Amino acid sequence: MKKIITLCFIVCTGFCWAQSNTTYKPSNLIEMLFPEGKTKALLLSYDDGRIEDRRLVALMNTYHLVGTFHLNSNKLGTPTYLTKEEIKDLFQNHEVSVHTANHPNLTNSSKADIVYEIIEDRKALEQLTHNLVRGMAYPFGNNNDFVVQTIKDLGIEYARTVDDTYNFKIPTDFLRWHPSIHQFAKAYWEPNQPEKDQQELNRFYQLINDFLQSKEISVLDIWGHSWEMGTDENKWKETEKFFKLLANKPSIYYTTQIALVDYINAFRNLKFNVDKSMVTNQSALQIFFKVNNKTYSINPGKTITIE
Repeated sequence: MKKIITLCFIVCTGFCWAQSNTTYKPSNLIEMLFPEGKTKALLLSYDDGRIEDRRLVALMNTYHLVGTFHLNSNKLGTPTYLTKEEIKDLFQNHEVSVHTANHPNLTNSSKADIVYEIIEDRKALEQLTHNLVRGMAYPFGNNNDFVVQTIKDLGIEYARTVDDTYNFKIPTDFLRWHPSIHQFAKAYWEPNQPEKDQQELNRFYQLINDFLQSKEISVLDIWGHSWEMGTDENKWKETEKFFKLLANKPSIYYTTQIALVDYINAFRNLKFNVDKSMVTNQSALQIFFKVNNKTYSINPGKTITIE
């Protein structure tokens, strides 16, 4: 009896030790990398299409950054908004995306009105840019299951909310795309609150620093409105400050939202054999990934061997 008890103790102790000290990690784990084997992606997205976008785009171009701009087409040409005639040239090398024609609250809209707002905006923006328009940002960030299903049926492939995550995780649901953080966090949201403004700015820059220091695959998605800067030179200087911090970093993939969607989908659609020793890329993009700390790239339409 004593021997049985001793044996049980040894077995149980060994099992518990194994449970607490063993890291269960699949062999040959396939990890996505961004183009050129980069580990970070930066998104900058701005809503509404106000005249301040002119200065914002010029600043982005200066620092070789790219943005996604969600526009309300029926407001273009009205006071404080961009003109239709300038859209194509202004947003060259950037993405133009749906923000609905008139900026209503879609969760209070009928299906007919949701369809109108999305289709009319998309059609107008495609005519203005001569490009496909496939994504959007929800007006006010508002959405529900009915809205999501409706826009999906209309061919929208991603839709950004305003629900900040304060992290760098790759979105799992492109039609409920939660950004990392609002530009400057919540600084300047309330008048005459200098201490709170500074706390929020510190939070904003801490997230940027964490992103730059991250060793994991990371997406930093910053959103806002150019009209928030308005004519306040201090806010424009703050914008240029964080642009400088993020610009010209070899580890960062500077991308638009739709380009990132296409890349992630292409990675997810790679075809591997059972033992993961071969992979085929049926997409039109060159895809990078890592297996056992070795980086691989696979060209469109090719099959390669994984060592």
